[in-house]
Amino acid sequence: MQMDERDRMILRLLQKDGRISNADLAEKVNLSASACLRRVRLLEEAGFIDHYTMLLNPARIGKPGNAFVNIAITRQTREALETFEKEIQKVPEVVECYLLAGQSDYLVHVVYSDTADYERIHSEVLTQLPGVERVQTVITLREVKRTTELPV
Repeated sequence: MQMDERDRMILRLLQKDGRISNADLAEKVNLSASACLRRVRLLEEAGFIDHYTMLLNPARIGKPGNAFVNIAITRQTREALETFEKEIQKVPEVVECYLLAGQSDYLVHVVYSDTADYERIHSEVLTQLPGVERVQTVITLREVKRTTELPV
C-alpha cells in the first residue's frame, strides 16, 4: 500500500487521540465518514497501524521510577538469546527490551515505585534471569520528553 498525505494526516491524528470518532477524524482530513473509515481499515490491514492502546500515568499508579538497564549475557547463541528473551517477557516491570549491537546484549526499560523496589527487581529478578553475566543500571532523574507518536 502506498500512503499519501491524507493517510499520513490520519495516522498523525490517531496517534494524538486514538479515541477520536470516525466522524471527527473524517472532518479533520476532509473526507466522508465512509471514505475515512475505509482508509483507516486499509492502514490497519497493511500493518501501518499496529494496535490501539491507552497510556497510564506512571506516577499515578505508583511507578514513577525509570531505569535503563544494560544486560550482558554469558553466551550469544541463538538458544541463549531465545531463553533470555522468553524469560524477560514475564517480568511485569520491564516495559521495553531491545537486543543490541555493542558492549551489552540488551537494553531494558524498567519501571519501579522506589529505590527499594528497584533493588528488589535488580537483585531478585534481573540478575537471576538465565545467562545474565553483567547488569549496569542508569537511573533517570526527571522525564524530559515522553511520546509514543512516531514522525509520519
